[in-house]
Amino acid sequence: MKKSKFTESQIVAILAEGEAGVPVAQILRTHAISHATYYNWKSKYGGTSVAELKRLKELEAENAKLKKMYAELALENAAIKDVLGRKL
Repeated sequence: MKKSKFTESQIVAILAEGEAGVPVAQILRTHAISHATYYNWKSKYGGTSVAELKRLKELEAENAKLKKMYAELALENAAIKDVLGRKL
């Protein structure tokens, strides 16, 4: 998938322009984006702030870290149970 040339904070700023009353056509020309891109961004990022996006990214990173820790511990636990099961 192609990486966007805009960061999430830039996208939120562009959407804020639209909420401030700037015509959508002018926003599209100024930032060289399509109608589809603008409305996809609006559905994904509409009503969020930069601080909320940062917090969401932090939570996603923490969640991934916890999932990895759980997977490692579950694997280790299964291995220990397997070894103990064979000795008995």
